[in-house]
Amino acid sequence: MNRVYVCSCFGITEQQVREHADKGACTPRQIASASKAGTDCGSCVRRIQALLGRGACPRRELADQGDAGVLSAEIPALPQPQAA
Repeated sequence: MNRVYVCSCFGITEQQVREHADKGACTPRQIASASKAGTDCGSCVRRIQALLGRGACPRRELADQGDAGVLSAEIPALPQPQAA
């Protein structure tokens, strides 16, 4: 089997990044949480971004289709300023 390593620090392959993306990891930070890739020297972060850009992100697709609640749990609303 031909393995293409994305993160040599932790031995993470392109296939592993794709598997994490298939399970819902849509950002390099989410890939890092799932696999540690990108958390040591950081030289693989751009490669991870490129891999994520090639495939669809199910959560992002749902948000684009109008399901605003999909991402709202991840991004808290900013407090609104009080009128004086």
